[in-house]
Amino acid sequence: MAASCTLAACSPLRFVDVESETQSSRIDYLVIHFTSADYAESMRVLTQRTERPVSSHYLVPERGDPTYPRQRLRVHRLVDENRRAWHAGQSYWRGEEALNGSSIGIEIVNQSGCMATDPGSEPGTPQDRCQFHDFDAEQIDLVIELALDILDRHPRIDPVDVVGHADIASNRRLDPGPTFPWRTLYENGIGAWYDDETVAGYRERFEAEQPDLVLLQRGLNAYGYDIEDTGEYDRQTRVVLRAFQMHFRPSDWSAQPDAETAAIVFALLEKYRPAALAVLQQSSL
Repeated sequence: MAASCTLAACSPLRFVDVESETQSSRIDYLVIHFTSADYAESMRVLTQRTERPVSSHYLVPERGDPTYPRQRLRVHRLVDENRRAWHAGQSYWRGEEALNGSSIGIEIVNQSGCMATDPGSEPGTPQDRCQFHDFDAEQIDLVIELALDILDRHPRIDPVDVVGHADIASNRRLDPGPTFPWRTLYENGIGAWYDDETVAGYRERFEAEQPDLVLLQRGLNAYGYDIEDTGEYDRQTRVVLRAFQMHFRPSDWSAQPDAETAAIVFALLEKYRPAALAVLQQSSL
């Protein structure tokens, strides 16, 4: 009997699977990164334990990388989507913090980045030496295919919740940078983008009367960014403006609160967050 009990205790627990209709994915965000390293170093950092552990669900190699061993680019799955990858770190988007547990991360091999010339300067400021490389077409095609597959399996991810690391961690990250083709992704059904006609209308309005900084800060926060309405052109405002412009106005990411940037913010709110826009408009009366 004792032997029988011991064997029973060691046998696997058996389940009866009954699919409940009351369930959904726990994934709400898709976060895009660049690695700032070649394939070999990226793979080492993302798969081996280091002093500052980091990982990602997927890694997309780059064409022409001498450290990549295959002839054809392939997506590398490093962490199962049902498990938490350590890619977002200290992060924020639309009121939610620490997004590792509710997001999927895609790391793209690209050696863009900045080297601080002043230890006290903000990353990505004119005082830093920044170099942003283009992403090759085959690589982006693979990212698009992967992202569409993820979105198909996780329909809770809204267009505005396909973000860059800089969007959710503006005070410390720049990736995927101003060369990442966000508009191309949007044209393939991935992520958010504004309508040009709507931007033109807001731009005409804001060129005639620039919105005050508090309203712009509130608009950025309503869209998702971690920013308080201080009314000051402070560090948090600069880094959030820089991240927003890299994403939606990559031709000029000087972090200046100009009419064009304000027009894009409000065009995006009108398209994707109309309830938040209505509240903002009411408060500005």
